[in-house]
Amino acid sequence: MTDHGFRKFRRRRKRDEAPAKDAVHPNPSDEAPSSDVVDQPEPAKPVRPSRPVRPAQSVRPPQSERPSRPERTRAPQAAQPRHAGANPLNGAQVATETEQLQPARGEMRHAPSVETSAIEDIAAPQSQNSVALPAALPDPWHVMRQVEITGLNERRSRLPLVDFFRSSPTARAFDLLRTRMLHSLRAHGWKRVAICGPTPGCGASFTAANLALSLARVPNSRTVLMDMNLRNPGVARALGLERSALYNGDMLGFLRGETRLEEHLVAASDRLALGLSSSTFHNAAEVLHETRCAAIIDDVVARTRANVALFDLPPVLHNDDVAAFLPQVDGVLLVSDGSQTTARHLKACEKMLAGHTQLLGVVLNRARSEDEFSGGA
Repeated sequence: MTDHGFRKFRRRRKRDEAPAKDAVHPNPSDEAPSSDVVDQPEPAKPVRPSRPVRPAQSVRPPQSERPSRPERTRAPQAAQPRHAGANPLNGAQVATETEQLQPARGEMRHAPSVETSAIEDIAAPQSQNSVALPAALPDPWHVMRQVEITGLNERRSRLPLVDFFRSSPTARAFDLLRTRMLHSLRAHGWKRVAICGPTPGCGASFTAANLALSLARVPNSRTVLMDMNLRNPGVARALGLERSALYNGDMLGFLRGETRLEEHLVAASDRLALGLSSSTFHNAAEVLHETRCAAIIDDVVARTRANVALFDLPPVLHNDDVAAFLPQVDGVLLVSDGSQTTARHLKACEKMLAGHTQLLGVVLNRARSEDEFSGGA
């Protein structure tokens, strides 16, 4: 191109660029012309054809059509390769997935876990059961084995029972002893009475059996008789219950906690329960010293709700069984034999019992026949 042609091209280009600048930056004086000036038509200028615009590689949707992203959290997006073309649907898909994940995360944050709810469901019945515990035990009188003391007479038993000889002086003597003893027990709030003699053969088992039968006739009362003479049991023999003692006479196992109360005690009536013994044990003092024995005796008195509990014990001066069992009783009823017990025996018994328990009284057995309240054996 020559110099003349180049200058002509530049002048033409300047004329074409002038209208474009005026359109972009209009003159304020031109926008608001005064009313005095008359509008004159401007001469038409040649319009330079616009260059063709190349198509864009990717078209982004307008700002108003773009889906809004979550404000708090942003879902991580996988890195795309640089050479891959932009897809207008990728942004919408990512936003939709983020909106679906966001409420799910919120629900997981506020909703309780399955394990926690399961633990609460399991703990709820346990807490209800713990309030109800301990469960009330049934009344042992309703589940004890029933025995019947009938058909006894002087031929079948060497020890007469006051229930079958109500008109005898012996029956009247035991009824008087029952009444006096009840007055003393109620005055002090006592329930446990040990019955023993100074020496063997004084009639402690005979006295314990008849006194228990007399107490069982008191209305609205309960009496328990326990044969604690493990060296020479005599209650089952006195009441004619030797056969029953074969099944329910394991007193040693009961005191050691090997037999339940319902399996050991037998009910002679709805007012009298018996703890029988059928075997002999020469180391009885060691068993009576155990703490477990004391707990079992407390359980017997508490569960049977006995008004009076009688314990037939070995002789006081013969061994230390009575001394070992004294902490479990409230008082001692001493039985003396009119034919062999001496004042020295009674004084020795009083000396041994002093400071440990109360001596409720002394019962005279085998007194002279002319005595109105004499006992017989």
